[in-house]
Amino acid sequence: MSSVPSVVKSFPDVSTWLKAAQADVLFEATALNVENGQPAIDHIRAALLHGAHAITANKGPIVHAYRELRDLAAKQGKKFLFESTVMDGVPIFSLFDQLPTIHLQEFHGILNSTTNVILSHMEEGLTFDDALKKAQDLGVAETDATHDIDGWDAAVKTAALINVLMLSNENDTPIRLDQIARDGIRDLTPQAVRNAKRDGWPFKLVCRAKRVGDKVQASVGPEKVRSNEPMARIAGTSSYIYFETDIFPGLAITEENPGLYATAYGLLADFIPAVT
Repeated sequence: MSSVPSVVKSFPDVSTWLKAAQADVLFEATALNVENGQPAIDHIRAALLHGAHAITANKGPIVHAYRELRDLAAKQGKKFLFESTVMDGVPIFSLFDQLPTIHLQEFHGILNSTTNVILSHMEEGLTFDDALKKAQDLGVAETDATHDIDGWDAAVKTAALINVLMLSNENDTPIRLDQIARDGIRDLTPQAVRNAKRDGWPFKLVCRAKRVGDKVQASVGPEKVRSNEPMARIAGTSSYIYFETDIFPGLAITEENPGLYATAYGLLADFIPAVT
């Protein structure tokens, strides 16, 4: 059987590639850039200007350029969707699309699976380094897990939720990452984690946001959680979020140990309404 020759073309930039491919949809899944959200912002902007829908799993653009990209998508008559950015493909952002006129007052939750896996293994007696290795072996932690361990990933997710769900009006000022009080789990010792679990107050990396007047106060950091609270039962790769709104005093979503396919499903879930 004869082999089929492959032709590989390189393009100087995304805009040129979009034009050559005549793309209708761009899936953007580059690595998170905490500082400025690039190059993902430029990729999404280029897609929308080209006339393609833009779907991303990257949280950076939602923190650093949400309004610009949202407004550009509306102007172009295209979709800018990002359900996979928080809790994989769980319908958080689209949930609030189905709840018109509701005002989100506050939320709290566990949104970083890497730190959750590490803390769960430390509760079982592993050292921090061995627990991190377990998380890497599971595929939930990067080789360089700094963003997870130091709370950056959770802070970016918190900022994304705030900017889209709490500060989306033009009169609101989007929250910046430096306005979120942030602490990670790096300084937690195995003994402290085990003792907290034994005493019924397990450590969790908790994200919090609360509207105070016309602003939002937010934080990310390790907290001891009472054993009878839902967050205390969130272990492994599971996630949890609890919303308080002016209509529903309590609305909670739990994601139980999703597989590696969950983020890909979130991209597919965005793709279907974009093209139908």
